Amino acid sequence: MDPRLFRSLEWRCIGPHRGGRVSAVAGHPNERETFYFGACAGGVWKTTSGGAYWENISDGYFKTSAVGAIAVATSDPNVIYVGTGESNIRSNVSHGDGVYKSTDGGRTWRNMGLADTRYISDIQIHPANADIVFVGALGHAWGRNEERGVYRSLDGGVTWEKVLYKSDRAGVADLSMDPSNPRVIFATIWQAQRYPHALISGGEDSGLWRSLDGGDTWEDITRNPGLPGGIWGRCGVAVSPAKPGRVWALIEAEDGGLYRSEDYGNTWQKVNDDRELRRRPWYYMRVFADPSDADTVWVLNLQAWKSTDGGKTFFAVPTPHGDNHDLWIDPNDSNRMIEGNDGGACVTFDGGRTWSSILNQPTAQFYHVITDDKVPYNVYGSQQDNWAMRLPSIGFEGAITWANYVEPGGGESGYIAISPKPPHRVFGGGIGTGAGHGRLIAWNPETGQKRNVTVWPEVHGFGAGAESLKYRFQWTFPVHFSRHDPNVLYICSNHVHRSTDEGSSWETISPDLTRNDPEKLRPSGGPITDDNSGAEIYCTIFAFAESPHEPGVLWAGSDDGLIHLSRDGGQTWQNVTPPDLPEWALISIIEPSPHDPATVYVAATCYKLNDYAPYLYKTNDYGATWTRITNGIPETEYTRVIREDPERRGLLFCGTETGIYISFDDGVNWQRFETNLPVTPIHDFVIKGSDLVVATHGRSFWILDDITPLRQVEAGIEAKDVHLFQPRPTTRFRVYGRAYTRDAGTVNYKMAGPVTVAYVPVETPMGTSVEKFLDAGQNPPDGVIVHYWLKDTPEEEVTLTFLDAEGNVIRSFSSKSETPPRVPVNPGANRFVWNLRGEKATPLDEPVSRDRAAQMAEEGVAPKVLPGEYQVRLQVGDTVLTQSFRVEPDPRLPVTLEELKEQFELKCAIRDRLSEVHEAVNQIGRIRKQVEEWEDRARRVGKEAAIAEAAAQLKDKLGAVERTLIQVDANKPKPGLTRLKEKLTTLSGMIDESDDAPTQGAREVYALLAAQVEAERANLDRIIREDLAGFNRLLQENDIAPVVA
Repeated sequence: MDPRLFRSLEWRCIGPHRGGRVSAVAGHPNERETFYFGACAGGVWKTTSGGAYWENISDGYFKTSAVGAIAVATSDPNVIYVGTGESNIRSNVSHGDGVYKSTDGGRTWRNMGLADTRYISDIQIHPANADIVFVGALGHAWGRNEERGVYRSLDGGVTWEKVLYKSDRAGVADLSMDPSNPRVIFATIWQAQRYPHALISGGEDSGLWRSLDGGDTWEDITRNPGLPGGIWGRCGVAVSPAKPGRVWALIEAEDGGLYRSEDYGNTWQKVNDDRELRRRPWYYMRVFADPSDADTVWVLNLQAWKSTDGGKTFFAVPTPHGDNHDLWIDPNDSNRMIEGNDGGACVTFDGGRTWSSILNQPTAQFYHVITDDKVPYNVYGSQQDNWAMRLPSIGFEGAITWANYVEPGGGESGYIAISPKPPHRVFGGGIGTGAGHGRLIAWNPETGQKRNVTVWPEVHGFGAGAESLKYRFQWTFPVHFSRHDPNVLYICSNHVHRSTDEGSSWETISPDLTRNDPEKLRPSGGPITDDNSGAEIYCTIFAFAESPHEPGVLWAGSDDGLIHLSRDGGQTWQNVTPPDLPEWALISIIEPSPHDPATVYVAATCYKLNDYAPYLYKTNDYGATWTRITNGIPETEYTRVIREDPERRGLLFCGTETGIYISFDDGVNWQRFETNLPVTPIHDFVIKGSDLVVATHGRSFWILDDITPLRQVEAGIEAKDVHLFQPRPTTRFRVYGRAYTRDAGTVNYKMAGPVTVAYVPVETPMGTSVEKFLDAGQNPPDGVIVHYWLKDTPEEEVTLTFLDAEGNVIRSFSSKSETPPRVPVNPGANRFVWNLRGEKATPLDEPVSRDRAAQMAEEGVAPKVLPGEYQVRLQVGDTVLTQSFRVEPDPRLPVTLEELKEQFELKCAIRDRLSEVHEAVNQIGRIRKQVEEWEDRARRVGKEAAIAEAAAQLKDKLGAVERTLIQVDANKPKPGLTRLKEKLTTLSGMIDESDDAPTQGAREVYALLAAQVEAERANLDRIIREDLAGFNRLLQENDIAPVVA
């Protein structure tokens, strides 16, 4: 399909605005409120407000989203280097594609190479020359490769030279340059590898290296006097800017700890061996020297630790979130810092006593997503490094804010399942955020109670491997309710477990459905430190699905490469693994077709085996035979999820580490789904109605509000000059919200219920302005979404006309309109949003000073159409296309259609009376203008005296009527009483504040105002008939043309 067909499809981020892990931070050396952070899978973000608000600056340029290092050139702060691929190599770590560079403060970027390093730990820039830059490359996390070590560029990244290399199994974990003598550079080498079943940190290739000549030559100083012997693991290093010769090293080793050198690393002294500084060393081990005080040093770990006595003792500095990874300290002001942790990035200007919020960063990492059946629906997921989250798809106060967020039990890992039975308990996996391997929490939404219903609640600790466990649960173990029996709940370890009493008891209904290789069940961590958090548990069931068609048909896929099928409710199981699936592949998602009971799709990955190819399979015969369906997906795009549209058979969506691919032919061919969704890992999605809801693993939740064009598109449609898609049914929701300002180019604020949120206005292709929120989720378009295709931009006018079922015109819009909304006419697919409102009141010809509140109320005077059947007509030249659509009532509301009709009819009546007011004011304005012109003409011919008094009397009478109709002095210190126009517009807004029949008071006030409008119109008619006629006779007597009413 022509990718231009996707242009009208727009995603929106609903949040949450709760930060994910940040491993890279930097600050501007001169602009005090400008900072940068790199999200572990969410790109680069910038603040110019000291952390009050952040905006992404890498979208549209980066091809991957994981950031491991950021450096801003001191000599030229417009120059920024970013190293992609996070070096804190968790089991869910995302890779990069080398180094990016900006020379304009982050507005634009260019990839500078080193793509196959994949994971970059640090970047150091020469303090006096922004073209001299060093990159510390960790290299592949899941296997050996040559592209690792220290790389140097002398020409700003145009060319690179590998100046330090140890082996194909060890890369750089940290770099440090002496800012007072940039010839002095230290690098730590880390031998580490991730496996599907373990992390191994440490080996004979780990160590500490030094260059004294700007990287030309390097010396291994691992065995210098004072440093620990034996095998090393991960190390951090920092050169003190405050004292020449002083160097800090934080070392993972049997005799590890914090070491200090006073002679550039020739000799060392161990100054601290507190284990609090070295917890989980593969994940932390960063040390930072204060730029102005040689005895002040920071160590980041589970907590942020600070020493002011040369490292002898440390005290914890509270940060907004635990698990701290990176710190930038202003070289000229040690109180000004930015810090990155598992909850985001935060800024301080007082040395860490207070920090900016991390609740303004939509960089959450979600593993899976599920929605409930409420209207509007809620979105649920488990956020890595945080807890589970529920948030609505619409915020009825104008934005999706913290007032809408709920923690529905669960934890940071795994699936969430919602009971079909009241009170609709929510079951969420919570390994990592509480006690218990296979931790499962049942949350009662009515009471808030969180019951632990873990299958086997026995704990073993960080030192135990999977071999010690009765049941092996993966970090993201499956949790599903039966589609056929609301009492049945399934969860999976290496077995399938079933409960019929919401977790009070469990039965095991399968044998071990994994390879159960004892060599892969041993403790994780490596030769120095044990680390068994639960994320490395292997030989588990990773994917599970029940057939939506047939009770008792169960599918299970393991993380070690097996697929099993039961067709008798778990009594027997059959191995149906595709024969060409690589051994030890991870079965990520099993998707039974919603259209055919024998058809199932599978997404698998092998990236944990250092194989990044896509693996998608389809069976049409219950797994007897399989077909690999990856044509069109690049060989470097591994595939985490596949889903089929429940409406259009063969319409498939696939999520990869960088985005989404789409197939219209049941997987025979794929193409990248090019939209406004940012580059980020896609771990799961669900199709809800006509919405595609995505769990990104770095950019929170996103919703594509309307996939109906994808359901309707057919081959060859791009050859048409014009095509109009049928709009989906649209629910008539009412959304509130109070904006303080709407100024372009600056941050504005809006009250969304009890919360004030920030936004910047963004112009749409329709010429209208939408609110792009900085700390809240976006709402869907407020109205009917109309998609249409234009092969080329037409020269003639393009119109969209909305009609009722009988063909009566309600509202029409044009591409040639001088005022928005205009009909977009870009080549490809276009989108127009009709707000469901009919014609507005007749506009005023001339701006008249009037009350601002009344002006805002006037925008809503146009009545919103009733639920029912409607049509949209697209006309391009002689081509006319029409589609029908339905407007549906808000099912939450008890209001009847008759009551809505009463409201609609009164709104229409108010609009018509307001039109009469405006027409009268316009008529008065035209008459007054002519009278004044005739006065001036009479003055020029010396006949002013003859008509001056009559003209003044006429203008006074016209002005009296005008002042009754409209408030002309609204902006004056004493504006006087509200007039008919303002009363009508305000009354219209008051009855439009909810979907209800008008009150008796509203009807009576309208009747009063309508009578007054009628009286003033009669008064104006009398003035025209009598006074204006008399004035015209006077003009004629003085040979002056008459005034035209």
